[in-house]
Amino acid sequence: MYYPEELVEEIRLRNDIVEVISGYVKLQKKGGRHWGLCPFHNEKSPSFSVNGDRQVYHCFGCGAGGNVYTFMMNYENYTFPEAIRALADRAGIQLPEPEESEDARRQENRRARLLAVNKEAAKFFYYQLRTPAGEIGRRYLRKRELSEETMHKFGLGFAGKNGAGLVQYLRGKGFADEEIQGAGLAGNSEKYGLMSQFWNRVMYPIQDIHSRVIGFGGRVMGDGEPKYLNSPETPVFDKRRNLYGLNYARRARSSNIILCEGYMDVIAMHQAGFTQAVASLGTAFTEEQAALLRRYTETVLLAYDSDGAGVKAALRAIGILRNAGLTGRVINMQPYKDPDEFMKALGREAFEERIRQAENSFFFEIRILEGQFNMEDPEEKTKFHREIAGKLCEFSEEVERENYLQAAADKYFIGVDNLRKLVTSQAVRTGLAKPAERPKSGVKSKADPEKKAKRAQGMLLGWLSEEPELYRHVKKYVSSRDFTVDLYRRTAERMFQDLEQGTVNPAGIISMFESEEEQREIAALFSAGLPSVETGAEKEKAFRDILLWVKQNSYEYDVAHMGADMNALTMALEGRKALEELAKAHISLD
Repeated sequence: MYYPEELVEEIRLRNDIVEVISGYVKLQKKGGRHWGLCPFHNEKSPSFSVNGDRQVYHCFGCGAGGNVYTFMMNYENYTFPEAIRALADRAGIQLPEPEESEDARRQENRRARLLAVNKEAAKFFYYQLRTPAGEIGRRYLRKRELSEETMHKFGLGFAGKNGAGLVQYLRGKGFADEEIQGAGLAGNSEKYGLMSQFWNRVMYPIQDIHSRVIGFGGRVMGDGEPKYLNSPETPVFDKRRNLYGLNYARRARSSNIILCEGYMDVIAMHQAGFTQAVASLGTAFTEEQAALLRRYTETVLLAYDSDGAGVKAALRAIGILRNAGLTGRVINMQPYKDPDEFMKALGREAFEERIRQAENSFFFEIRILEGQFNMEDPEEKTKFHREIAGKLCEFSEEVERENYLQAAADKYFIGVDNLRKLVTSQAVRTGLAKPAERPKSGVKSKADPEKKAKRAQGMLLGWLSEEPELYRHVKKYVSSRDFTVDLYRRTAERMFQDLEQGTVNPAGIISMFESEEEQREIAALFSAGLPSVETGAEKEKAFRDILLWVKQNSYEYDVAHMGADMNALTMALEGRKALEELAKAHISLD
């Protein structure tokens, strides 16, 4: 979906980034910026910076960055058109009918129709549960001790044995067979035609964080197979990027989120008052789901089944949570299988106590490992200690690794120095670290020329965004084509155009790029600050050096790619002449 660039810019200007982000993150002004704890990764000291002058944000910890649109897309999981609509609504701006390509219009319309057909299907299943045909489903849910209020909250329903009922209902609502099939609600049968994908099942509507129905899960009544059936992936249903119950959990006033394995576990938890419970969608917990959780919490409590499969799933989830910068703890369900059984047997207060006693995920891993070794056998014990050392290697932060090292040494009666040596040797053996090498000479190795060139180009763009008045010096010697890094060249083209008009718009430049990775890199560039210099002479030298680096690299790039092209030769010669002039020039920044 396309909106005119002027409108996109007006909406951005009417939504001050500091005000918008303050609605999600507690910010404190220090100097010319606002600082807070990053909502995209776990941290104890604020490294999340919001620059009101440039209307950009950047996290110096995880690298997240962009403008107000980028923030809304990352935090709220919006598409770009959805972010535009949300911010337009916030600013009280009436959106016109959007201009869009035929292909974009088709895609947007298809998404809207899929959401609409899912919503109608959810209504159909909901009312079917309350008909005589749905009695078997109601008995099952009553047996699970769910209240009417809970069933209503989660929109629980029933798919009867008449496989044609849903299709007939949706056709009557104006949906085409292609749309019904496209949503994963029905499939073609040679004998009966288009038939419902779900029948004789209690139905669990799956909602995204904005409470839109994007798919379904169904639990068969009786001994049919498969026991659980989920919607296939569609343009609106990505199992890896959604979590069951997160639309409620993200609004829960809790310091943690409880991660369960199944829909019924989540529903039972919510009924008991633990509205921060969520579950993955019929698949193993994913990196994308961890990134989603990181927006709303720093701590995830694992409430997985207590059997072998549940333990295995918990171990896998722990690694994913750790890589995402989340703190993981494990709730002990024993002697019961899952949260649903536990809650029915012991109730809310007992579960609250289990939350307080939740085991540190690192020591949960170590405890499970310990059970695989005979601790009476010295050789087995040594192997176990090596496993501990290997797990300690997974902590990239030195202080955190040292704290866990000392705690593990105390818990398992290992000498701290011995364990530290074991960690070092394990890191070297597995390639996580390299042994220190003795310096061969006093000569420093040269930096990678490409990295040096990229750094110089980035520094020049960042400096110009901070002090646009310096453009009058830059344009004498450097043009946008001197930027050999494609991303920086495109940035320079837009920035130099703006500077010719006497201004620069960092947030607007970020909006040019569709890739989140590119937006992050440009946001980091605009947030980097100026080189640390004390005197005017030092500043002039630093500025001149950066110009020389950029121009020198541009000349070398032209020479390297010249070939037999006479135009390229001419450009290279012109570049050398400009470089020589720059080398002789005196640049005064007064």
